[in-house]
Amino acid sequence: MPAQSDRYNVILQMNFLAHAFLSFDQPHILTGNMISDFVKGKRKFEYPLSIQNGIYLHREIDNFTDFHAATARAKSFFRLHYRLYSGAFVDIVFDHFLAIDKNQFPQRDSLQNFTQATYHLLEKDSFYFPQTFQKIFPYMKSQNWLYEYHSGEGIRKAFGGLAYRALYFNESDTAFQIFNDHYSELQNCYKEFFPELKRFALKKLSNLLAE
Repeated sequence: MPAQSDRYNVILQMNFLAHAFLSFDQPHILTGNMISDFVKGKRKFEYPLSIQNGIYLHREIDNFTDFHAATARAKSFFRLHYRLYSGAFVDIVFDHFLAIDKNQFPQRDSLQNFTQATYHLLEKDSFYFPQTFQKIFPYMKSQNWLYEYHSGEGIRKAFGGLAYRALYFNESDTAFQIFNDHYSELQNCYKEFFPELKRFALKKLSNLLAE
């Protein structure tokens, strides 16, 4: 993630579903998009250009997200208790609303099929996984993290994982209560934000593929 004002140099982001979805079924783009947080500085140039493009797309998505007005409103619900980490909670929340978004996953099995296809494509590129992602991926697949974003229990666990990794707080029960108390407002933020993000990411990807 970019080192913006509300992001620490710690792997906190858990919004893997959005990055997978916004790879638009492009295999190497998907790999770069999913490993981007674990590739620092000039190390991105060690990868094939197609994976570099995925890393670049990931960072453009993050920048768009960080500066969107709807993201700022969503962060405001968490900021009092979690301050600089509010953005990390919002990323998880937005993945939840993406997972249940019938415009993106219209059929009953759409999300499950998408997650399994994502794991399959990633496994083909496992040679390129950075060490940290190599350790994470088996858990992601076996516990089906991408699918679990659809449920309240999945969000509770994701919040707990964030608290486990955070430097300056160690509880997430308050965040889960905020999520439940402000569910409708947070969903409205997502509905305003995500269609714009999707259009932005698709345009960026089209430009990358045309180069």
